[in-house]
Amino acid sequence: MPPVMVQPTPSIIREIYKRLFKKFGPQGWWPGRTRFEIIVGAILTQNTNWKNVEQAIANLRRAGVLTPAGMNAVPVKKLAALIRPAGYFNVKARRLKNFMEFLCRDYRGSLAQMAKEPLVSLRPKLLSVNGIGPETADSILLYAFDRSVFVVDAYTKRFLYRHNLISKGADYHAVQEVFSRALLPKVKMFNEYHALIVRLGKDFCRPHPKCEACPLNNVHYSVQKRCPKCYRGSCSDCQSGA
Repeated sequence: MPPVMVQPTPSIIREIYKRLFKKFGPQGWWPGRTRFEIIVGAILTQNTNWKNVEQAIANLRRAGVLTPAGMNAVPVKKLAALIRPAGYFNVKARRLKNFMEFLCRDYRGSLAQMAKEPLVSLRPKLLSVNGIGPETADSILLYAFDRSVFVVDAYTKRFLYRHNLISKGADYHAVQEVFSRALLPKVKMFNEYHALIVRLGKDFCRPHPKCEACPLNNVHYSVQKRCPKCYRGSCSDCQSGA
């Protein structure tokens, strides 16, 4: 039978942060020269890696369209060609245009005006934009507008599940609440914690994990017997009881 899932206590969540910060140090996220560049990056990074996004952003900068006015004016076909390195370029070009339509309609194209919108109403408005889901919306809110919302991504769910701290298939907002309940609502903390989790996911908690060298080894997990395939009871063999 699969192990009984436990709700992570605030102390465990804070201990994880301490371990990660000690191992990796401050991450200095999100990479971006302007608020608008951060927003564009948050949309482009869907289903791709950051190196590809950097290439796409460099193309946009060289073309002079990495501003609200520039992106609003560029034809969608040309925009798609510029962001080709980010993958799914036709879909993402349309999503960027959807965001621009929203920005122009609700805030007259002004990010300064958008920044004045209270979080309680801004988040639902972002989520209403076609192509912007919870992770993208929260990345924009945290990194572009300094709002204290915790960003949950695939790295977050992966390491929590492998440590038996969430159940398989836990939804976005349930995982987000784990961190919101454990931490003070400080932008700097939420920013740093998310960046550290991404670093953990890239360096150790990969699809094929490097568990024995992981800075979170022995912090917490209640899997009684380690699987020689994944070490954390998270692979198909573990779940099938093999």
